[in-house]
Amino acid sequence: MTFAVLCSGQGKQHPGMLSLVQNEAGAIEALDAAARALGFDLRDTVAGRDDLFDNVLAQPLICVAQCAAWQAVREALPPPMAFAGYSVGELASYGCAGALSARELAQLALERARLMQAAAKTPGGLVAVRGLDRSQIERLCQGKELWVAIVIDEAGFVVGGSEASIARCVDEARSKGAQATRLRVGIASHTPMLEDAVEPFRAVLERSSLCDPKIAVLSGTDASPIRRRAAAIEALSRQIARTIDWARCLEALYERGARVFLELGPGNALARNAQARFEGVEARSLDDFRSLSAAVAWVGNRVERR
Repeated sequence: MTFAVLCSGQGKQHPGMLSLVQNEAGAIEALDAAARALGFDLRDTVAGRDDLFDNVLAQPLICVAQCAAWQAVREALPPPMAFAGYSVGELASYGCAGALSARELAQLALERARLMQAAAKTPGGLVAVRGLDRSQIERLCQGKELWVAIVIDEAGFVVGGSEASIARCVDEARSKGAQATRLRVGIASHTPMLEDAVEPFRAVLERSSLCDPKIAVLSGTDASPIRRRAAAIEALSRQIARTIDWARCLEALYERGARVFLELGPGNALARNAQARFEGVEARSLDDFRSLSAAVAWVGNRVERR
C-alpha cells in the first residue's frame, strides 16, 4: 500500500475549517459526540470565535475536526498503511486509527490542553526557523531557555522556550540570514518547560478507553509504529515535553513505500513538506479541495495507478 494519512497540528485554524465535512453523515456523528463531551458545539463556535488559537479550544478543535474529516471519507478510500500526526495531530491520529471514539478524543484533547497550560508556569511560545542546520540551531539555543521542539527537515525547525528567549532567538536567527516566524501557539510545546504535564496526562490516558489502533500510528518522537495501547500511552504522554522528529516520521513512511499522502488539515503545510522532500511523492490536504468527492477521487486515482 502506498497511501498514508497526515494529521495536522495547531497553527492553521480558520473559520471555514469544518465547512467541507460538517454536513457529511460520518462527520455529523463525530461532531455530535464531541459536542456532548465538550459541552459546546464546534460547528456553532468555530465561525464566530476570535480565540481559535487559544490552546484550550484549539487542541480539541484540531482533533475533532480531523476525526470528523476521516469519518467522512474513510469508507471511500483505501486503508492507509499508517497515520502520522504532527504535535497534537498525533493524538488525533489515534481517533482516526480506531483507538478512540470521537467523544473520548475530544475529552482527551481538552484535558491535554488544560494540563499543558497549567504546566506552563513561565510564559513561552514557539518560533519556526528556516535556513539553519541542526548544529546552528542547537548553538542558537545554548545558554537560553530554548530547545528544539520540532525537527521539520534538515533546514527547518520549530524552537520553543520562554518569551525572553524566543525574542532573542528571532533576532539572532534573522541576523544569520534565516527566516524566523513566531507561531500562534501560546506555550512552549515539546520542550522541558512542559515536563510537569507528562505524568498527569499519562494518568489520564491510563484511565481512558484508549485501545490498540487498528492501523499503525507513528510515534512523533522516534517514528516507531505504535500498535498497542501501552505503547500509545507512553508515546502520547512523552511527546508533550520531548522533541518531535517530524522529518523522521516522513522518512519512515517513505521508506515503507508511502507515495501518496493525504493531510486532513486544517492547512496544507505537512502535504507541501512531503511533496518537496521526496521524489515521486504526491501529497495534498483536504483544504486544497472544494469537495470531499474530489479529494477521494484524487487519492483513489493515484493509489490505483501505483
